[in-house]
Amino acid sequence: MSEILERNKDYASVMKEALRLRGEPVAIKLVREGEEYPSGYPEPEGQLSHCQALFAAKSGKSLLMPLEKQGCKVGSSALGMNETPEKVVSGEFHYGIGIHDTQEATAEMIAKRVAMPKTKGEVVCPLKDADFVPDVVAVVDIPERIYWIVPLSTANGGGRMAFSTSPFQCACEDVTAVPIVTGAPNVSLGCFGCRKKTDMAADELACGIPYSLVPGYVEHLRKYSSGVMAKAKRE
Repeated sequence: MSEILERNKDYASVMKEALRLRGEPVAIKLVREGEEYPSGYPEPEGQLSHCQALFAAKSGKSLLMPLEKQGCKVGSSALGMNETPEKVVSGEFHYGIGIHDTQEATAEMIAKRVAMPKTKGEVVCPLKDADFVPDVVAVVDIPERIYWIVPLSTANGGGRMAFSTSPFQCACEDVTAVPIVTGAPNVSLGCFGCRKKTDMAADELACGIPYSLVPGYVEHLRKYSSGVMAKAKRE
């Protein structure tokens, strides 16, 4: 077993046990131009959206997803794999779904997305099976589980946390792109697409954690599990 895989198995085990996660923490690696894909991860037979891949990984599947396997051009453009389609940029696409009052409002939503570097694909798998260094670790669960991201993030520096989200693009923008660009964890309430195309439950939220923060979080979780977590109401 490689050192990276062994480390990721340990991180996943601590996160899953301490946070009492119902599914697997998910490792997400965006592959940049000129980079090799990690080996040993299968491509899906057909196309999947990024959110579908994330939820498949939460249930234990590992997937290599080059651009040609991406089934959602909104999501893949949010991740830097292709140009944003004109109907998305103009607001026409999302306006047609019926959430926003004007096409201009949906165009403004897309205009506020973070700027991602150019990528060519991704690998999405359970963290315990990641024989590579991910960009982000995603967690999907009930609010009580996601709550602990706030103590973990403020343990050293204190202060308060702010999160960025919108009615769309939970898995691609909120949980993946935003943590990569900002270097900070981000929590999403979910989105229309996730709640339509995946098995995201009505009581679940999602969070993306930059991988660089995971070692520190895990060390705190080791202490929290027999300390402050044991004092809290948890079901």
